[in-house]
Amino acid sequence: MEQIRLIEEKQVLTVWAEMNRQTEAVGKNINAAVEPILAAVRTEGDAAVRRYTKQFDGIELDSFELAKSELDAALAAAPAELTNALERAAARIRAFHAKQLQNSWMTESADGTVLGQRVLPLERVGVYVPGGSAAYPSSVLMNIIPAKLAGVDEVIVITPPFKSERGRLAVLSAAKIAGADRVFTVGGAQAIAAVAYGTESIPKVDKITGPGNAFVAAAKSMVYGKVDIDMVAGPSEILIIADDTADAEYLAADMLSQAEHDALASSVLLTTSQRVAEETAAALKRQTAERSRREIIEKSLASNGLIVVCESLASAAEIANTIAPEHLEIVTENPMAMLPKIRNAGSIFLGAYSPEPLGDYMAGPNHVLPTSGTARFMSPLGVDSFIKKSSFIMATPELLESLTDDIVVLAENEGLDAHAQAIRVRREHPLR
Repeated sequence: MEQIRLIEEKQVLTVWAEMNRQTEAVGKNINAAVEPILAAVRTEGDAAVRRYTKQFDGIELDSFELAKSELDAALAAAPAELTNALERAAARIRAFHAKQLQNSWMTESADGTVLGQRVLPLERVGVYVPGGSAAYPSSVLMNIIPAKLAGVDEVIVITPPFKSERGRLAVLSAAKIAGADRVFTVGGAQAIAAVAYGTESIPKVDKITGPGNAFVAAAKSMVYGKVDIDMVAGPSEILIIADDTADAEYLAADMLSQAEHDALASSVLLTTSQRVAEETAAALKRQTAERSRREIIEKSLASNGLIVVCESLASAAEIANTIAPEHLEIVTENPMAMLPKIRNAGSIFLGAYSPEPLGDYMAGPNHVLPTSGTARFMSPLGVDSFIKKSSFIMATPELLESLTDDIVVLAENEGLDAHAQAIRVRREHPLR
């Protein structure tokens, strides 16, 4: 294994920027490959979806949609330990996200004017679930449960044709437990196009959520505007802030939990302890040799892994806020004291017993998180992701009259005479 890079604090942001440039370069040709797929599905519908499914997945499908009975059968056939774990995770996810629910509101002033805001769920949402050789039932729960809590009428799952019985049982069981309404076995960019534009058998949705590979991410970004999307997710990231009290074996294990996703995943440790830095580097080498995805981990750590010795926890927090990581672990003597210093992070894990995989599966907060620095302005997936808001106004003649002169001044200042006249006409010709 190539040794993970240990660098000085002053180098970290420069090295991080270079790592991001390399990641961007890897995907520079993906849009060109995705564009014709989107165009074909938009014009040819089901025929194009079938053609690309055969080309990319090696499967000819007569029907894309699974019968609801298949979900019931999968839940019955899945191992009890799996379904029990999914049920427990679903309960915790529901409990957390239920606290995010918003209500419509309305106020009436003394003159009778009514102002308010309506909070409405989206009508139909498409949830992409990665498939193929791996299956991620946890992503099924994390995407569907907040959508159903928000009141979405119809949640559609799109997932590549299953390559294993284990994956099929896991995904379909999770879909049933989470409350999916329909499931289509279509994957890749063609699946994104199908739910963005609609085909003869796959309905158009209002929003697409869920993680996927680079082609899926590119497709989502390219259909945005026709439909809403959750985010364009980049490679997975973990950044850990640790002091001298941290356990190097824990730190290494947590870094590997991200590095095993893919070779582009990044794992960064910021520590105030030279000893912890050196011990973690040694633990990474030792633990990597024991992992089943060793080859991926080695590539990830070699290209996107960093250990940095920082002067202080305050400077480590500043670096973290600049990087704005997807996952931020704070493993210090008093992690809660560090929380006010953190402004930019997707999800924050406090203390030695809050490892990132706890959030991936069972804690309750969502694991669909902003990546690539977008935590500076984006939030995790949640109930808010599946609602829309409309404001409403019902003014009285008295209110309009009291505001007429000011509105006319502002409208004419902007050169919008018709706006001004729409106000003046009501003064000049009041209703009888």
